[in-house]
Amino acid sequence: MPPPAPRGPARLRPLLPAAPFGYSSLTVRSLVVAVCLVLGVGLLGGAAAGTLLSGDEAGRHSVAAGFDGARAAWHEIPVDDLFPRTLDGKGAGPGGADRRWTRVAVAPDSGCAHAFDPLLAKALTPVGCARLVRATYADETSSSVTTVGLMFTKADPAAMRDLRQRFAAQNLGRRTDLMPRPYAARGTVAADFGDAQRASWTVHVLRDAPVVVYSVSGFADGRVVTDPQSANDATRRAETSAAAQAGLGHEAQGIADRIERRLREATVRRDSGDADTAAKGGRGTGDRAGTESADGHGGGDESAEDGSR
Repeated sequence: MPPPAPRGPARLRPLLPAAPFGYSSLTVRSLVVAVCLVLGVGLLGGAAAGTLLSGDEAGRHSVAAGFDGARAAWHEIPVDDLFPRTLDGKGAGPGGADRRWTRVAVAPDSGCAHAFDPLLAKALTPVGCARLVRATYADETSSSVTTVGLMFTKADPAAMRDLRQRFAAQNLGRRTDLMPRPYAARGTVAADFGDAQRASWTVHVLRDAPVVVYSVSGFADGRVVTDPQSANDATRRAETSAAAQAGLGHEAQGIADRIERRLREATVRRDSGDADTAAKGGRGTGDRAGTESADGHGGGDESAEDGSR
């Protein structure tokens, strides 16, 4: 026979587990309260982050204003702000080595004709090309050269996000038939930097600005490269391509990253300083990014010939 049921009032289960040895019930309650606070903050943060998704008009207009404001950066921001005369690449080289690059030329602003391999130009068509600005840099030993470019698009945020997703999903940034082309300025160390000399490259589609940032690197002595490799691949360990062995993947990636950062910083400075500048009666007189220079110093002659104008 089963043992008789115990007599007396039934005992209620505790709502909280018993405090572990060494902890008081007050400590456990405090911990629960802290967890609730964290969850509450998380929900509030999620709600704030979701304003664009939930249809908050003010939030959408604020983001759109910043996005569209970046379109004018190519002609409103001085060339030395977008493409500084020297770039410091702390930890940007192979094995975390430091790099330093000197600007040898700035191309006149233009359209995008002949700036990309045909298939890359086709891939970028959905966002449209509003303007292109470029500069070429050399490393400290003048043994490598890198062209970096900012393609300002005609697209809205949705189109930029779509293109970014397509590049990622289809690995378009790694295909050797979708490379940007260099800017080879006569009379500089980059004079022989042509399509056949391209060794490594990167293409970065921004989603929070109507801009595609790209760079392409090669040897300054004009040697032909038969096995170009994307910067993403050339910077991996144990790679044996010419680009990887010479650190040209790091050159392309390091310069593109820093120019993208300069663009963002310069845009913020411009936006924050617009009111002060307007109050003083106009903008400065500094050279803009569409100014041609092939003397390694930047600035230059704003009347430089540009057939696309």
